Amino acid sequence: MRSNADIVVDQFTRQATPFANSAAMRDEDALRLLVEVSGAGADDTVLDVACGPGLVVAAFARLCRHVTGIDLTPAMIGKAREHAAALGLTNVDWHVGNVLPLPFADRSFSMVVSRFAFHHFPEPLAVLREMARVCMRPGRIVIADMAASEDPHKADALNAMERLRDPSHTRALPVSEWRALFGQAGLNAPREAHYDVRADLEGLLKTSFPAHEDIPVIRKMFEDSLGDDGLGMKTRRKDDRILLSYPISILAADLAG
Repeated sequence: MRSNADIVVDQFTRQATPFANSAAMRDEDALRLLVEVSGAGADDTVLDVACGPGLVVAAFARLCRHVTGIDLTPAMIGKAREHAAALGLTNVDWHVGNVLPLPFADRSFSMVVSRFAFHHFPEPLAVLREMARVCMRPGRIVIADMAASEDPHKADALNAMERLRDPSHTRALPVSEWRALFGQAGLNAPREAHYDVRADLEGLLKTSFPAHEDIPVIRKMFEDSLGDDGLGMKTRRKDDRILLSYPISILAADLAG
């Protein structure tokens, strides 16, 4: 049986190019909001956990003193290097590696961030604690991820669909669980910001690699969710397309000195 890490590497090796070029991933307004909520400044040294193609690293590197990206998938780090080189960024570095444990000393960074990665982690609390371990005091932890509905039936439906669409998906958490997770990790209550990521279902299916036999099942789940918000996200039909909006939450917690 393949491990979660094996599944993640398989999926994101194949997804590297479409993921890196995705409009949702490259959304400048969303990246700007993430940096603004983080409160990052010119003196910050930042770690991006599960950095993917380096888009978040680049957004912080335009402002901060130095930014490090780590990702499990070598193909993603390859894309990240290309992206940083195209922008002429010299204040970045990259690591291929896992997040448990993070291969950095205690209190190595003034800010530790992660975007759109936690729903892939089987042990989110352990990862959050690792992020806190490598963060300075004072410092800041910032996470952005899809937010599941507070209705457990809708949350279960969303996660079932996501696991079919992308087998590396583990579980999206509702915001109430995020708040509890921060508390369990010994962090202060986070500040929050929320926005939606818009996507086209067929375009989304092309950027992930579900089993062929699961594609009609996924389409039907979205068909069934139209009008009654059955997946806990906004879905609507326009012409012959199904359009959807994933709810995204950004949570930022300060670590006291």
